Amino acid sequence: MENHKLVMPSDLNHHGYLFGGKMLSWVDEYAWMAASLEYRPCHFVTIGMDKVEFRKPVRQGDILRFSITRHGQVHKTSVKYLVVVYIGEVDVFSTIVTFVNVDQMGKKRRIKEDTEQPLNSR
Repeated sequence: MENHKLVMPSDLNHHGYLFGGKMLSWVDEYAWMAASLEYRPCHFVTIGMDKVEFRKPVRQGDILRFSITRHGQVHKTSVKYLVVVYIGEVDVFSTIVTFVNVDQMGKKRRIKEDTEQPLNSR
């Protein structure tokens, strides 16, 4: 899955660079959308992000491209997504986001066998 975001003045810190928290919020949101679309019956919550390192500065007017792909095996209750963020062809940020499937009470719930195949391959 891919998504794009235009960096606006309200996204910047007092030095004119993108707030790191804004990037993390977008990464979390777009990865959650990918997981929720791929495993539609599941209710995912974020339980972690791997290494967080901003490789290049991001400024107002930059158009970010978010590339989101499933990463590794699907586990009993969790799934991981690799998110790479680009400006043009330059990789400015990447991380692996881990989601866990939960029930209405917030307890871990198995990702059912019938949801382990992506919707587009059914």
